[in-house]
Amino acid sequence: MIALADCNSFFASVEKVFHAGLKGKPVCVLSSNDGNIVAMTTEVKAFGIKRGTPYFEVKDILERNHAAVFSSNMMLYAAMSRRVQSIMRQSVSHTEPYSIDEQFLYLDGYEKHHDPVGLMKDMVRKIALWTDIPVSVGIASTKTLAKVANKYAKKYKGYGSVCMIGNEEQRRKALAGFELSDIWGIGASSLARLISSGVTTALEFADKPGDWVHRHFHKPGYQTWLELNGHPCIDTSEILKRQTITTSRSFSKMISSKEDLKASVATFAASCCNKLRAQDSASGCVCVFAGSNRFREDLPQYSNFASARLCTPSADTVEITKTAMDLVDEIYRPGILYKKSGVILSDISSGCSHHLLFDPMEKREARIELSRTMDKLNQRYGLNALSLAITGCPDAAWKVRKDFPTPNYLTDIEQLMTVEL
Repeated sequence: MIALADCNSFFASVEKVFHAGLKGKPVCVLSSNDGNIVAMTTEVKAFGIKRGTPYFEVKDILERNHAAVFSSNMMLYAAMSRRVQSIMRQSVSHTEPYSIDEQFLYLDGYEKHHDPVGLMKDMVRKIALWTDIPVSVGIASTKTLAKVANKYAKKYKGYGSVCMIGNEEQRRKALAGFELSDIWGIGASSLARLISSGVTTALEFADKPGDWVHRHFHKPGYQTWLELNGHPCIDTSEILKRQTITTSRSFSKMISSKEDLKASVATFAASCCNKLRAQDSASGCVCVFAGSNRFREDLPQYSNFASARLCTPSADTVEITKTAMDLVDEIYRPGILYKKSGVILSDISSGCSHHLLFDPMEKREARIELSRTMDKLNQRYGLNALSLAITGCPDAAWKVRKDFPTPNYLTDIEQLMTVEL
């Protein structure tokens, strides 16, 4: 059996941990530059607000209802995620992180000595006691069915935060009441194809003949069908290794100088390289894009992108940043007020180090090790504690706007919480 443990409204739940008096109160977290709502509690959902809604559109509603609003703090959320996942690993030895707030737990062998539901409820109580983060758990024979069970655990309080699909009767009952759009792995195009074929529930999809599914869907769709029928076949470790890595952001203020644009692109390139090394991969192609504010029709409009291939796949921050700077020179146009830029790394392959007989870059292995050392220092001392000089000063105009920040209580000794007695 496999369990999926998912933290409820994770970003908002973390904020509630560090701000007293918010239990049962509406809480929401905003995206970078405080643009959109990315996380919220059920109390905010009750106002009819949906995830992704621009903050300015619902600001009055939130203020009237005395909602607590916070700027996102990924350093704080990541630190809390590590604590929660560490507690999970104390309960189950074989785990697999899937995202910042989700982790798969492999329960094979535990059923001989434990009741799976009881074991997971004990873990949920321990996490709540030690971190005050609410967690829901779904248990089933496959990862996709565990996702289904997790949805029920979140939706119905009667399950006590843990729902198990343990037999054929429970599987069919769970899928009969499950929306197609909520199935893990069913995207917009697959959903439209299923609906046009007369399929309206997850059970109807699971009951389709295998050869029909194979004809109408690619491999991911067929794998989803197999998992819904109790046959485990999805390797999430492969899913997590992305085929492209993108970092982009709208600026808090528009910028016009090439130096500022280069600083933003260099910062995003470093972020992409960090993600690249984290999955032990290398990229063979770098793309840079930039554009003006499309909502300001009174200003000149411009957007462009350029890409370049590397002589050999690389995860070296310096090499990829230099390539990105050349691309900025190519697309930059004077007189434009830029509102957004970004970097895309593609042609991703496994392994950070690739050897070329006539490699133009000297000491490639040493440079990769230098980048890894920078990653370790930034993880220990804080995001961008060590960076390339071209990324500019911390208060540059294009930097992220955060009007409602929570300090990094768990990672920065200068921001430790002060308690008055």
